[in-house]
Amino acid sequence: MATPLSDPSLSPLQTIAVVGLGTMGTGIAEVLARAGREVVGIDISEAQAAKAVAGLETATARAVERGRLTEQERADVLARVHVSTDLRAAADADLVIEVAPESYEIKHQIFRELDGIVRPETILATGTNALSVTRLAADSARPERVLGLHFFNPAPAMKLVEVVSSVLTAPAAVTAVTNLALDLGKEPVAVGDRPGFVADGLLFGYLNQAAAMYEAKYASREDIDAAMRLGCGLPMGPLALLDLIGVDTARTVLEAMYTESHDRLHAPAPILKQLSEAGLTGRKSGRGFYTYEAPGSATVVQDALTPLESSAGVQGREVRSVGVAGSGTMASGIAEVFAKAGYEVVLAARSEEKAQTAKARIGKSLSRSVDKGRMTAEAAAQTLDRITAAGSYEAFADVDLAVEAVAEDLEIKQQLFQALDKVCKPGAVLATTTSSLPVVACARATSRPQDVIGMHFFNPAPAMKLVEVVRTVLTAEDVHATVREVCGRIRKHAVDCGDRAGFIVNALLFPYLNNAIKMVQEHYASLDDIDAAMKLGGGYPMGPFELLDVVGLDVSLAIEKVLHREFRDPGLAPAPLLEHLVAAGCLGRKTGRGFREYARR
Repeated sequence: MATPLSDPSLSPLQTIAVVGLGTMGTGIAEVLARAGREVVGIDISEAQAAKAVAGLETATARAVERGRLTEQERADVLARVHVSTDLRAAADADLVIEVAPESYEIKHQIFRELDGIVRPETILATGTNALSVTRLAADSARPERVLGLHFFNPAPAMKLVEVVSSVLTAPAAVTAVTNLALDLGKEPVAVGDRPGFVADGLLFGYLNQAAAMYEAKYASREDIDAAMRLGCGLPMGPLALLDLIGVDTARTVLEAMYTESHDRLHAPAPILKQLSEAGLTGRKSGRGFYTYEAPGSATVVQDALTPLESSAGVQGREVRSVGVAGSGTMASGIAEVFAKAGYEVVLAARSEEKAQTAKARIGKSLSRSVDKGRMTAEAAAQTLDRITAAGSYEAFADVDLAVEAVAEDLEIKQQLFQALDKVCKPGAVLATTTSSLPVVACARATSRPQDVIGMHFFNPAPAMKLVEVVRTVLTAEDVHATVREVCGRIRKHAVDCGDRAGFIVNALLFPYLNNAIKMVQEHYASLDDIDAAMKLGGGYPMGPFELLDVVGLDVSLAIEKVLHREFRDPGLAPAPLLEHLVAAGCLGRKTGRGFREYARR
């Protein structure tokens, strides 16, 4: 006769013990109880166990208020949860989920004790996201029943569950917990055993780089966080997220990742150690990268690092008219933004025909806004009237601000800046929209490098709120003040950064995308699983492979090369798989095939 472990249908995992009743353990207990499971919550602290019960009572009461549970259903859920401070309470469990502190010694002790308590067929799951599941399994009396079951915080809301197998795990155990995850309404993703698994493996490298960027004083914490929220559509900035996760937890995860990968991108930024050892672990302590109203509070309060509302008192230059150089999507989008804000705009290209085509594109965009009720037909017509199409940069003679949005090629941009230098009046601000090239190289092509600055808009410019304002070592203070003021008038959020490859957004985004490609290249996880993990576990609007195909694999490769060349970090070397796809002409949606295939339009 088959044992329950070898036949999951005989073991529906009805009684489940949760060991560790912190925030995650309490959340998992709620999810299980609401799905009809009998739950035994275990914590060595009587106070923590009582706090978990109170938390469940509050959460279920809130669910009743919102109409998600009836009073009877709430009573049934609470009746299914029993708490204890004795690990022996897990004796009758079909599954034990351990979510104790992220310490191998603590987890090892729990698993060793469970060996002498639970039935031979009971599945033992660890909730670790940093420690080796294989090592925990190998130390167990029955390693075939040990696996990882990684929920995301808050467990009741987050859909992703990573099901982690070691080389010792029995397939039947994986099937049983996968079926449980589906029954809980979760999206299980099967992964192998390596620190961070999929979601955290990609997330923590990105968080670490953001911490290092802040530590290097490249940009303020507020600007780093705003850039990633507004430039990538993320629900939280990286430094705020580190505070939420816990700076000490992040450091532990990164240490484990670095031990395995020896990738410098995973070597914890020194500031993580400094904050951890000072007890500044984030929200839970009341202070981390930010300062909070109280320990456990989500409300950020001002501190010595909070930027002042007023500027440094530098007066900007007057800007009434704007020249936009280029005829592509970015150029027409930027021209539309300025015209909507009331500026007189000269849209110049290499020929009158190209300029008129770009203006026609703006007309279509404005018509769509009218159709969607975002602006009146009269306002759209007035906006279009403020744009003058020109076939020569000579038309920039009287503009106060010239913004170039031509091809991302340094030689082409330098030639254009030489032309602008001759054409534009003294005192005009000259801006480049480059996303990866050195702004100072454009500035040095002119006789007035102090007037040159970077204004990196994001595509589509009318919709995206972010502008990275990039000062070179030569940029004048009043030029910087001018661009900040202009960004306010065109209703964009300006973030300040220095003149180095990738600025804020691309310097943090593209290494993350590159690491996702490496995961596929190493056959660790599939495209679909990685995309699902980052959308469901990280709150990303698009998975990395969806985004790569939209951006264009050739564009992505070019940015990766620039980052690798500037920072000379081996971990930033473009993944060979990306290079091979680009060489094969598979550039993403624009060619009908990238990481995925697309229907031809």
